[in-house]
Amino acid sequence: MKELELTTFSKLGLNSALLKTLDAERYTTPTPIQAQAIPSVLEGKDLLGIAQTGTGKTAAFALPILHRLAANRRPAQRQGARVLVLSPTRELASQIAQSFKTYGRQSGVSVTAMFGGAPFRRQVTAMSRGVDVLVATPGRLIDHLEQRSVVLSGTEILVLDEADQMLDMGFIRPIRQIISKISARRQTLFFSATMPREIGKLAGDMLRNPVRVSVAPVAKTADRVTQKVIHVEGQRKKSLLVELFADSAMQRALVFTRTKRGADKVARHLEAAGIKVAAIHGNKSQGQREAALGAFRSGRIRGLVATDIAARGIDIDQVTHVVNYELPNIPESYVHRIGRTARAGAEGIAISLCDNEERAFLRDIERLTRQSIPSMDRRGDSALVVDQRDHTAPAADSNGSSRRGASARPKRFQKRRKGETRGGKPKPKQRRHRVDFPAASSTAPSL
Repeated sequence: MKELELTTFSKLGLNSALLKTLDAERYTTPTPIQAQAIPSVLEGKDLLGIAQTGTGKTAAFALPILHRLAANRRPAQRQGARVLVLSPTRELASQIAQSFKTYGRQSGVSVTAMFGGAPFRRQVTAMSRGVDVLVATPGRLIDHLEQRSVVLSGTEILVLDEADQMLDMGFIRPIRQIISKISARRQTLFFSATMPREIGKLAGDMLRNPVRVSVAPVAKTADRVTQKVIHVEGQRKKSLLVELFADSAMQRALVFTRTKRGADKVARHLEAAGIKVAAIHGNKSQGQREAALGAFRSGRIRGLVATDIAARGIDIDQVTHVVNYELPNIPESYVHRIGRTARAGAEGIAISLCDNEERAFLRDIERLTRQSIPSMDRRGDSALVVDQRDHTAPAADSNGSSRRGASARPKRFQKRRKGETRGGKPKPKQRRHRVDFPAASSTAPSL
């Protein structure tokens, strides 16, 4: 890891227009990923960044890219982009595009976001004369490449953000197809929170003698998050969640479920209890998602019930609590989830509701994070109402084996073989990369 003793943006070599913008936004001190990455990107080097969301990595690549564009002004080729940023979801694409617009507002750069759910023809028009920065999801960009409405042969800088999530969503093949359209002389910036084998291979194929920077490894939870686990039966979870919201300290909470249907059920239960919340997931329309995010940011609702993918692009500083209504079956997801609180120097609380059938997931989380999470037992608590209709967590076997043994986990949560659906049946042939998620409303980015 590259060690730097730089303490202000003014020492990083950025141009005066960028420094003026940062000063106006009251950003003076770079985060570790920014201090490490910006000098290398300014030098034109390829970069491999291991960093999770909330570490300031968007500014780590956006600021030096804007500096380089300003230092070498020239028009982009027709239907082309000088810079291409690939992002897995609409939320992230929208957020990254807004960051470029905010940081580059004094430099006159043109920025376009491209993702599914937005009018295709409008995107064609936006690209007709070429743009400086194109932020796109892989599925929609492939559509434009096939329609020949986008040309990438003149792209100078490629950024791949959240590469591990790209893998989870099945985008690796589309990414390779996109990369094949870009000149090998490009500068490539590659960011991922984790480095599984397939992502490592992709990075090796894309990068040339990269500088490696690494901060906040995914196995490390945020220092300012107070964590606890409450052991409770699955049928008492809804009642316990209502009890948790009765605490006035829970001002703004993200509640995580594993499924879209589960998010809707939990949201309806909380609303019935008089708690203002909204659900957000891939089945919600763009308007519904923007309305939910806007209400959550403004404080009109106290809770947002979300699935992992929908919440990955949410960047809200004032989240006081994260509640894992259902523990994730992938332990790295726990770190991502609780990292949604204790942002921008604030304190935060993460509460996980764990029934007996999720204890294997809890052990995997504690093994990954190398810590024992403080817990309390509310099983059999008569103060909590039993919901006979509630069937939440998957069952583990009687000896509580962890997820590393496939037989130790229920069939619907076992790792699927390539080409299989959740039920183990062959997948129908379809273009999974065509699926994107609706965009969040534009807000001022956080570093």
